[in-house]
Amino acid sequence: MPPPSQPPNTTLYFAYGSNLSLSQMHTRCPTSTYLGIARLTGYTWLINQRGYANIVEATSPTQDPPPPAASEPEEKEEKEVYGLVYALPPASLASLDISEGVPTAYTKERQRVSFWASPAPDSPARVARDYAAARVDTTAQPPTETEVEMLVYIDRRRVGAGKPREEYVGRMERGVGDAVGLGVPRAYVEGVVRRFVPGG
Repeated sequence: MPPPSQPPNTTLYFAYGSNLSLSQMHTRCPTSTYLGIARLTGYTWLINQRGYANIVEATSPTQDPPPPAASEPEEKEEKEVYGLVYALPPASLASLDISEGVPTAYTKERQRVSFWASPAPDSPARVARDYAAARVDTTAQPPTETEVEMLVYIDRRRVGAGKPREEYVGRMERGVGDAVGLGVPRAYVEGVVRRFVPGG
């Protein structure tokens, strides 16, 4: 069942990389609607060898992860990814496919996520002007999330860790700022994203 805030004839899209940036989404998909925050479990966020954000399936608990190099501190593998959710009309979806480099850079998949609806869904441009009205509390009790299937762009070929491209860092910074402002947990950003995209 689609969330009540989903406009008709749209696709729900889970953004976890530079499309966390509301201004970028408004530029790429001006008819999109920001709907809220989602969390995908069983996956790990990283910057891959291409220099862009990707998610990879987390190591199975039955497998022993490789030991860290002697010079590297041991890091806990985060098995969840937070992102923003947008509703995309068909024209916006086609435009985003081009921006994401489908099918060469990413492929399109459907994944079930935990979704928190924004109290004020709106266009990315308007949401960017008033975080407070659209902010989501992912820690609310009783829990307010629902399970929803969404579109996710995933690169299944380049799954190793890399360094972000220089032009990508600024876009990720804007996206991180928007995501935290809208309610993505700061602890997630600091513990996961900042391992690959250091910033303020």
